[in-house]
Amino acid sequence: MTGKRLPPPLDESALRDMALRHVARFATSRGKLLAYLKRKIKERGWGGEQPADPEGLADRFVELGYIDDAGYAVMKSGALARRGYGARRIGEELRAAGIGEEDREQADAQIASEAWAAADRFARRKRVGPYATGPLDPKQREKAIAAFLRAGHDYAVARRWVDAPPGEPMAAE
Repeated sequence: MTGKRLPPPLDESALRDMALRHVARFATSRGKLLAYLKRKIKERGWGGEQPADPEGLADRFVELGYIDDAGYAVMKSGALARRGYGARRIGEELRAAGIGEEDREQADAQIASEAWAAADRFARRKRVGPYATGPLDPKQREKAIAAFLRAGHDYAVARRWVDAPPGEPMAAE
């Protein structure tokens, strides 16, 4: 024996309490809460009288307004855009969080309206284009374009920012 006590298996009450603590502590989506609950059931086991129903619990939290996928999508997309990420990367993050297409409409509109500003923030952070101290050599240019692409910006935007002369402000599209 290692002397470490294992926590007891979960039941309906413990699972609900765990879900409430998670929702109170973290901004989350229905999909992320569901993944969390399934992981906890797998780790600790189930000891309830009825079969485990994490889907029903997550649906109940949505009904009660504890979880709002559309609001989460807007919040998460805004935060990622402020960090300089592009539409493709933000879309991947929202899909990974389990946000459905119907809940992404407002977030997608926000992403489209802030695309140029996000690219500007990314260029500033990476010190390329107008924020560079000097022109990039071909290898640095390729790396800068690759960084833009990994951040979710399209190739035309990446080239435009990376090829911009240092010190000259860029005109918004």
